[in-house]
Amino acid sequence: MIGSLLVSPQFATFLIASLVLAITPGPGVIYILTRTLIQGRRAGLASVCGIALGNLANAAVAALGLAVVISSSAAAFALVKFFGAAYLVFLGVQTLRSAPAAQSDAAPVPPRSAGRLFRAAFLVALLNPKTALFFAALLPQFIYPGAAPLAQTLFLGGVFVVIALCTDTVYVFVAASLAGGIRRRSRWRPYGRYVSAGTFMGLGIYAALSSSRAGR
Repeated sequence: MIGSLLVSPQFATFLIASLVLAITPGPGVIYILTRTLIQGRRAGLASVCGIALGNLANAAVAALGLAVVISSSAAAFALVKFFGAAYLVFLGVQTLRSAPAAQSDAAPVPPRSAGRLFRAAFLVALLNPKTALFFAALLPQFIYPGAAPLAQTLFLGGVFVVIALCTDTVYVFVAASLAGGIRRRSRWRPYGRYVSAGTFMGLGIYAALSSSRAGR
């Protein structure tokens, strides 16, 4: 069943499409970059894992058909969308209210715990209904005819999440390599907290006002 899918032409097309979509910056990538630039590589990698698990949960939701319920109910879509947007804005407000810690010029802002960063990123990804709708729209196009669609959809969703996890990890290492030079500029330090807060709030406003098109 899965073997037939792996040797099918549509699977190769799916891999190419997934790679292109994964490297295209979206809310998840921006969130990961912000965490990395402000709090360092460890925070970025914890966020990558949280985003990946949230995306995997949304892929499972799409595979089970719950995304159809969300897309057919404007009230359900709006509720989840605005709840996720409110959580992003909350992260921004929380960042603004946190007092800047004393640190050397070369040190990143100390992250909280990896677990808290992971949970925050997981909720950011999980509470984005567009991700579930994205999987619901993309995955059925690459199902191999004659085989169980549920197993194939779960498999394809998992493959996409793994690809996105790899590309997001690359983003973290690139951002971490650039962050040191940025933080060494004395003018950056007083404003880093405001940049982080503004990014989170901007993502929340974007999520609340954007159209119902699917996207990561």
